[in-house]
Amino acid sequence: MVNRIYEYRRHLPHFQSDNKAIFVTFCTHHRWILPPEARIITLQACLWGNGKRFTLHGLVIMPDHVHLVLTPLYDGSGLYCIPEIMQGIKSTSAHRINRTLNQAGQIWQHESFDHVLRREESIPAKVQYICENPVRAGLVNSPEEYRWLGRLI
Repeated sequence: MVNRIYEYRRHLPHFQSDNKAIFVTFCTHHRWILPPEARIITLQACLWGNGKRFTLHGLVIMPDHVHLVLTPLYDGSGLYCIPEIMQGIKSTSAHRINRTLNQAGQIWQHESFDHVLRREESIPAKVQYICENPVRAGLVNSPEEYRWLGRLI
């Protein structure tokens, strides 16, 4: 069994274990509302790592934040760590968003919230929960109506 402990900027320890799904949320800088083209870019950046750095179970791109349920894969020395995965998604999407919108500046908050799913938390239930987020926010009547959502389980 491979375990990794890592820290974010605030130096709080985060624990990561092999074959454990992780729920991740990251937000836009100053809660900026992502225009539709920025949401598409973010969706593409999240999907790119699927099968390379992580197995993506589900995601939703909300107007000012993103939810992912994923399981990190192994690199040559162990599991890809969440900060490394998030850096790839945020950096790639931020550069493409700024280029597409002809702007400059920070797109994402520096840190992300992550939570290792416990035994009693099922991946399908967590994916269903995040897919219902647009409904709870009043953006659509059903998850199927929301464009920036994916269930990969």
